[in-house]
Amino acid sequence: MSPKAHQTIDKHFASLKDPRTGNAQQHELLDILVITICAVICGADGWTEVALWGQANETWLKTFLPLPHGIPSHDTFGRVFARLDPKAFRHCFLSWVRAISKLTHRRVVAVDGKTVRRSHDRTHGRAAIHMVSVWAAENRLVLGQAKVSDKSNEITAMPELLRLLALSGCIVTIDAMGCQTQIAKTIVQQGGDYLLAVKANQKRLYQDLQDLFHDADPTNRHDATHDYARTVDKGHGRVEIRECWTVSDPEVMAYLRARQPWPNLQTVAMLRAERRVSEQTSIEARFYISSLENDAGLVLQSARGHWGIENGLHWVLDVAFREDESRVRKDYAPENLAVVRHMALNLLRRETSLKVGVKAKRLRAAWDRDYLLKILST
Repeated sequence: MSPKAHQTIDKHFASLKDPRTGNAQQHELLDILVITICAVICGADGWTEVALWGQANETWLKTFLPLPHGIPSHDTFGRVFARLDPKAFRHCFLSWVRAISKLTHRRVVAVDGKTVRRSHDRTHGRAAIHMVSVWAAENRLVLGQAKVSDKSNEITAMPELLRLLALSGCIVTIDAMGCQTQIAKTIVQQGGDYLLAVKANQKRLYQDLQDLFHDADPTNRHDATHDYARTVDKGHGRVEIRECWTVSDPEVMAYLRARQPWPNLQTVAMLRAERRVSEQTSIEARFYISSLENDAGLVLQSARGHWGIENGLHWVLDVAFREDESRVRKDYAPENLAVVRHMALNLLRRETSLKVGVKAKRLRAAWDRDYLLKILST
């Protein structure tokens, strides 16, 4: 029986245009895509490994793939992904993700960028690619991604990516790089709320918030425009205390909107994080602007949820998928392989019967076809 993942991939990637012509189309494009996804799930990190995995599992693959001419060579895998239209590939990925996942109301959606460090091509003067990803914190799924143009930055890439997503009812969190009025406007237009970190790159706004929380002394305020929340985490000899103060004074909001046209701005916040390890204590204060209501608990929870993209996505890609060690560099191949890794990670995360990390799941899938089939059928 054909795995469910193969059926959904066949459905949502069927519109993908094959970059090959004539006799070069000896192997079907969807066969190449499915073999690559399966191989990456099972630990393959490059085209030679993908082809070797396919050859070792050809009989099994033929139970649900046509494979009219057997398993493609590693050169074929490399050429196809180097020429495959990355924008069209990402659109198919978005369609696939919408089919396999459902975001519930008020879920945190984190946006952040990551450089694939060894994807540079010095011979042709190309720098390492930088990908912006959107991460559903609670679902622990990649919702979408976009490559940052060589002549641009994350500020340009983020609105283009956010316009493709259904963000109704979601809380979109972005670090200081994304604290831009156009990005906030895009999130609101897509039906979401925003929580944007403010740092010195927004010098005037940053100073305004510093002055507000210093002069107003929110620790002594008890009026309706102020709220407060606190959490304490302990473990492994470490104590972390997080406090959040929010202010939604109409005069303050009007003043800030007059300085810059922040859409639907309702709340500003200060988070104070205290970390105690042995005899050492560190304290850090962070500032935020948000379209959320005056709810310090929600703001604190959302700000903490944002950092899941570092631990749940970027760290996993580096450690479990060895992304920063990948030497795939030719043309569009690094960008397209990054999308395949996201697909593999989403499938691995959706399979929850095995209570181990992603790296261990990849090993188990390589050793056990029944478990691989389970991953493909989630």
